[in-house]
Amino acid sequence: MNDEKNLQKSEVIRLKDLSFLQKAYVFEILKGMYTAISQIFKPKFTIQYPEVKIEHAASFRGRPVLVEENGTERCVACGLCSRVCPALAIEVQAGSTELAKERYPEKFEINMTRCIFCGFCEEVCPEEAIIMSSEYELAFSSQAESIFGKDKLLKSAEEMKPRLEFLRKNR
Repeated sequence: MNDEKNLQKSEVIRLKDLSFLQKAYVFEILKGMYTAISQIFKPKFTIQYPEVKIEHAASFRGRPVLVEENGTERCVACGLCSRVCPALAIEVQAGSTELAKERYPEKFEINMTRCIFCGFCEEVCPEEAIIMSSEYELAFSSQAESIFGKDKLLKSAEEMKPRLEFLRKNR
């Protein structure tokens, strides 16, 4: 009995029937045509990519890079970036020098097909060694090309200065 009452309450009651114009959707079609025609006369904002490159803000997260200063990378191979990476895209193997007893990354690889550009590696790095660059054009013809080693990841601190300044200001 309760089910019958619920069904009666949920039924939609029409107060009036639609007119012929409303049934034919004449007004809705005219409103759609007005919107389309009004857009024709507005200025265009198309960017002619790839001839014209887009300048991104310092907060843009492109592909990750390793920062190097004075010819050596800042990375101390702590492995925090590989532990925090949700896509498991970063692999770090530590090595140590006999002279200064310091650690450095013997092997540092990022699988760019796995990387989701989340920026967690940048946030967790205590040395500001791995940061997100403004580069976003990535194309690979094989899986092996998508694995970036230290040779493809290293960028000078001078080249990455805008991003480093943004990080220092907003931490």
